[in-house]
Amino acid sequence: MSSPTSPTDSNSILPASLATLVERKLLNDTVRIYRPGPMVLDPTTGQYVPGPDVTVYEGPGAHRPAGGPGIVLRLEGQPYRDDGDARYTLFTSLSAPVAATGDLVTVVRSEDSAAIGRVWTVLDPGETGTVEVLRTTWMRIQKSGGTA
Repeated sequence: MSSPTSPTDSNSILPASLATLVERKLLNDTVRIYRPGPMVLDPTTGQYVPGPDVTVYEGPGAHRPAGGPGIVLRLEGQPYRDDGDARYTLFTSLSAPVAATGDLVTVVRSEDSAAIGRVWTVLDPGETGTVEVLRTTWMRIQKSGGTA
């Protein structure tokens, strides 16, 4: 008995054409995921200085606010982390590398000039799941940029 022919590629349960359509319609910005480079010795000063950033990914992407403030339970005398309203999600294609916690993200090109130059810190590695069309990565805004 043979298996029915599936319209999917070998890595996904969704048709590849669906992922292509979603990427083309939604990933309209150019984003860069990068991390600080290793420290290097400055021969003139003899001091270690940050090396050039290491680009992990630069290509199509999208970002959006992830909602309002999270619920925070405060225990008297205990430190807590208030999520505030600076949480965002980054969307990239599934073929893009998974961002690591602590990586930085910036918008290189966008129709929204206020987005260009903003910098976010990746909070968690990109999410994965059985039925995914885009990779979702949680971020926190680090620096407002933009020209608007």
